[in-house]
Amino acid sequence: MQKLFILVTIVTLISCSQESSKVPQQVKVDYKISEVKYPETRQDSTVVDNYHGTKVSDPYRWLEDDNSEETIDWVDRQIETTKGFLEEIPFRKDIETRLGQLWDYTRYSSPFKEGDSYYYYKNDGLQNQSVLYSSEDIKKEGKVFLDPNKFSDDGTSSLAGMSFNKAGDKVAYFVSEGGSDWRTGYVMDVKTGQKLSDKLDWIKFSGISWAGEGFYYSRYPEPKKGDELSAANSFHSLYYHKLGDDQASDKLIFVDKEHPQRNVYGSTTNDERYLIVGLSESTSGNAVKVMDLKGGTKKLVDIVTTFDSDYQVLDSDGENLLVLTNNGAPKQRVISINAASPAKGNWKTVIPESDNTISGVSIVGGKLFATYMENASSKVKVFDMAGKSLGNLELPGIGTTGGVSGKKEDPVGFYSFTSYTSPSTIYRLDTETMTSEVFRKPDVDFDGSAYETKQEWYTSKDGTKVPMFITMKKGTKLDGTNPTLLYGYGGFNIPLTPGFSLTRLPLLENGGIYVVANLRGGGEFGKEWHQAGTKERKQNVFDDFIAAAEYLIDNKYTSKEKLAIEGGSNGGLLVGASMTQRPDLFQVAFPRVGVLDMLRYHEFTIGWAWAADYGRSDDAEAFKYLVKYSPLHNLKKVNYPATMVMTADHDDRVVPAHSFKFAAELQKQHTGKDPVVIRIDKSAGHGAGKPTSKAIEEAADALSFLLYNMNEGYQLPLKG
Repeated sequence: MQKLFILVTIVTLISCSQESSKVPQQVKVDYKISEVKYPETRQDSTVVDNYHGTKVSDPYRWLEDDNSEETIDWVDRQIETTKGFLEEIPFRKDIETRLGQLWDYTRYSSPFKEGDSYYYYKNDGLQNQSVLYSSEDIKKEGKVFLDPNKFSDDGTSSLAGMSFNKAGDKVAYFVSEGGSDWRTGYVMDVKTGQKLSDKLDWIKFSGISWAGEGFYYSRYPEPKKGDELSAANSFHSLYYHKLGDDQASDKLIFVDKEHPQRNVYGSTTNDERYLIVGLSESTSGNAVKVMDLKGGTKKLVDIVTTFDSDYQVLDSDGENLLVLTNNGAPKQRVISINAASPAKGNWKTVIPESDNTISGVSIVGGKLFATYMENASSKVKVFDMAGKSLGNLELPGIGTTGGVSGKKEDPVGFYSFTSYTSPSTIYRLDTETMTSEVFRKPDVDFDGSAYETKQEWYTSKDGTKVPMFITMKKGTKLDGTNPTLLYGYGGFNIPLTPGFSLTRLPLLENGGIYVVANLRGGGEFGKEWHQAGTKERKQNVFDDFIAAAEYLIDNKYTSKEKLAIEGGSNGGLLVGASMTQRPDLFQVAFPRVGVLDMLRYHEFTIGWAWAADYGRSDDAEAFKYLVKYSPLHNLKKVNYPATMVMTADHDDRVVPAHSFKFAAELQKQHTGKDPVVIRIDKSAGHGAGKPTSKAIEEAADALSFLLYNMNEGYQLPLKG
């Protein structure tokens, strides 16, 4: 890695030395690429759906069949068009070079202990997948334990889940191919490193929970050939696999035959006494069942039968289950439920709700470490097992921690801390003295001290105050000329908290601004904040995002001509809705792997589970508001921002048909000259497990597209 870094630096210095001044000449911005000629897309006028008396045409329905020759041909022609445009951008290669330099640093995960060894993930810099190492002495460099880069020749297969048994001598792990949500399960002997005979197929949305000589996992029935990446997923089932058995012999623990679209998840407590079964109908709210594996009748007993609140069982303390929940506490609390007497009247509060939302709780060294979000930044409070406050864990500043990791009985824990301007640093924590020390600090080719992040609050359309994080170079002049990227999500109770992103750095280095808005629908301020951005209230999310853009323009951070918006998945919906509602407000738009057809999203894979946030078009009342903002159905003959729709052929979370149909209609309706293209990644999925090479290529495409369409250039930072 060191030699590669030196080589890249030398090449950069040579190119810079050819300039007459210390600062490289910026690329001329009057260079124009010829107008994009979009591929022909067939329309089928015969496809018309009747929604509660309203007829809606769907002329691109054929694009939903991603296996058809016609769709494959369309994809290839769109890829060729987009690639041709991007390759003409004169500074794209410079951006890719800079991203390679930035990525080329050693990255570590927090270590964790299993058996007598510590394990941690390490990436030398440009490896496609991080490698799992083991070490008996945490102070010494370990040896390779499992290398996902060897799963496939092109680096597109990834490690997608792993769990050691209690003795630490066996490990079960999942592999994802091409970014798909489907997993294949394997088991390895820790001492010999040999893969055992066990092989499990058609696993999706599953953990690995050991008990005795095997483990619990969740899977679906094998889909029909050709439907693997698009068909609706039904009859999610929990199984127990005993080591050495064929998968056909695995014991079915639970499936809800009466409700085929309920998902089921299994987990075991640290002592392997209790099996916890969680049932969900959507992305929020779950029921809970428990089985005593070491006594009684070994039958599942209902703890919670409704789906109106979230329950996460943290672990057991004797017969008592410690549970993080928003039941009766929108910002969450920790309760104790006696497994033998689980009636709600017997529940006891261990950590009460406070003004700030609890985002997670871990048990390390016999203490409870509760991570809170205070205005979308992390705070950690410490409690004993009975809930008595023991003070706060001092963090380095305003940023995000993933929480303290470690064993319940181990006095040593680890936690990471990151911000928008500093990469993830790992700290070692002595849980007895509550003192921390830096364990591993990365060395990135970026001076974070030259930049600042500030939080500002703005007013949305209905008067709601919404926060945003603004990151930029110190001393940036607010004159409306700064290229700015506004990012948002706003859904499924997911919070956006400060985090380091390599892909944003070239923009910041070139005088740009990166902004993250904490919209309603997210999890930053608890259950009520989330619900304020769901179903008939979903428009609040788009209003929040649009108001963020207007605030940035009004306060001279940027201007319409220098403003880009980006979001992925539910955030892709956000961008699609915002650009169709206010095409005049943005210069560039990136709807990534977006939910863009709101009338049919529930027909594919796990889409039906999103109805708690969206509602469904087969409900007459929901249809009324869905059709009003569905991005696909609100495109019209106007001048849209320069748009790069982004998707992947193996995305079986939000199927690429959303992006295909939206891009086809956008190219038909767009009246302007700015490009509206679709970037389709092959052998990639929704995002998880994406190899480094693909991540760099994708980021270079997006950044060059952004700067070019803002009439900006790009200059490599000078070395030395």
